[in-house]
This record gives sequence, structure tokens and C-alpha cells, in this order.
Amino acid sequence: MVRLLWLSVIACLFALLPPALQAQDFPTKTVRILVPQTPGGASDALARVVAQKLSEKWAQPVVVENRAGAGGNVGMEVVAQGAPDGHLLLMSYAGSHAINPALYKRLPFDPVKDFAPVATLATLPFVLVAKPDAPFKTVSELVTQAGKGTLTFGSAGNGSVNHLLGVMFAMNTGTRLTHVPYKGAAPAMQDLMGGQINMVFTSLPSVAGLLRGGQLRGLAVTSARRSATFPDIPTLAESGLRQFDVAPWFGLFAPGATPPAIIRKINQDVNELLTHKDVIEKFNSQGADPLARSPAEFAGMLRADLATWADVVKTSGAQID
Repeated sequence: MVRLLWLSVIACLFALLPPALQAQDFPTKTVRILVPQTPGGASDALARVVAQKLSEKWAQPVVVENRAGAGGNVGMEVVAQGAPDGHLLLMSYAGSHAINPALYKRLPFDPVKDFAPVATLATLPFVLVAKPDAPFKTVSELVTQAGKGTLTFGSAGNGSVNHLLGVMFAMNTGTRLTHVPYKGAAPAMQDLMGGQINMVFTSLPSVAGLLRGGQLRGLAVTSARRSATFPDIPTLAESGLRQFDVAPWFGLFAPGATPPAIIRKINQDVNELLTHKDVIEKFNSQGADPLARSPAEFAGMLRADLATWADVVKTSGAQID
């Protein structure tokens, strides 16, 4: 009983400490990074690299938990309602955090007010792929071919990044493309390989082996710069779409009321590990480019993407509920 009383007193005293002093002692227990997608994807892979390095730096366990569902909304809600002390973080990316607010009519959280941007980790370009025997070898040839008749592109479903990139491409080129939604990226790729559709926008890591093996041709990456992993694939900007620059970001968020001092500490520690050679190599092996930004810069990126993707979703007509 006395021991419990002392623990309560200590907890109260800690709560009264200035945030800066609390941040010096952070973390005081296991840190959980919630990934709102299934294991094996880019979010999961990048989160596990960072978790291992932070565990070593902080001398506290940093564990990754997968909580998939509703396009990422299930896991996001858990973090939005979590304790704002830095020990629960969200591994999010533009595909859920910046697109879902336009895609879902009702969300159980506010994507800006209920989350504090902590640290960016990386950007990961998508790539436009087709079969090697497709009647077009370049983006310009694809645009010409689309003018002769409607081409089809597959996606992981209505409102997915794959879908919206196809919409952006059609808007930028003035072409008519028929969208074929699937229940996930894997079946879309199967039909592409089988010749049922003409092309797919997909993340680089998901098709790296097929590109290296020659089973698929990479027509262009969606980022402003060529990928360090596949430097021979041109950018869409080089292919004539000068305003096209989409490389979805991946980053960490905390519950909205998390003290700024704790956020700054996590940000500084994450930015420092992003300079480590082994981290850079592991990120590059996933087709990702490390990206270090301040919390304020990250918040600006989110605001800009919310506006950009809202316009694209509106044009696409996609709605989930």
C-alpha cells in the first residue's frame, strides 16, 4: 500500500515537471509505432528499420504493431485517441493521411487537429509499368496510343493512390483512360501480366523483381527525380508532364496534444538516424529515399497534400462511403 502511494506521488510530480524536463527523460517505457496497414508493405518495412535504430538509441523497446482496416482509418483512430506522451506513434503516409479525408465522408478523427506531425522518414515514388510487348515503349508513345482508342489501367481499388495517379495522368495528358479497380494491388498486377489491362501505377518496391527480371517495363517514375534504385527509368516530367511530381511521403505522427518538446526530441533523433549509412541502404533497397524535415515543414507538406488530393479525388468521383 505504501509502495503504491509513493508511485502515485512520483507520477504526480512527474506530471508537474516542465515539458522540456520531461522530454529529457523520454522515453520512460516501451514506445509503440502503430502501422495502419498489413505487414510486408512499405509502411511496415520502413517503420521496422526506424524502430530498431530508435530502440538502440533510447535503450527502450520500440515495437511495431500492425492495425489494418478501412484504408488505414482503424489504426489512425487508435493513435488519435491515444495518450499524448510520445509513447504511441503512428506510421502514416500520404495515401491514407492526405487522401482519406477527401475519400470518406465521415472520419472518426480530424487528420490535422488530432495528430501532431513528428518526423518525415522517406518518400517513395510510384512507377508506371506495362508489359514489355505493349504497343508503346515510352510515355509519349502511350499518349499517342491512347488517342487512337481507350487504354485501361488497373488499381488497388477506387480512391487508392494507384487509381488517383491514373486520374492525374489522364488530366495532364488530355487522354481518356478506363479505370479497372481491383481488390488490392496484387490482382491488378496479375491481370497486367496476363494482358487483361494495359498498365498500372504501382510502388517501386512491389515490382522491383519484375523490372529487374524483364517481365515488366518501367515507363516512368512519378517523382521529380529519377529513382536511385532504377536510374534508367525516366521521370514523368522528363517525359513531357512538367508539373507531375508525386512521391508519397511516409512519416511519424503523435496524438495531437503531445508536448512540443517531446515531438522535437523524437524529430531530432529520427533525423539523426536518417544519416546513418545502413539506414540509407535499407531504405534504398525498398525504393525509398530518406527525407528529414522539421515538424513544421512536415505539417506544411500535409496541408499542401490535403488540398492537392482533394482536387484529384473530386475529379475522379471516387467515394468510399
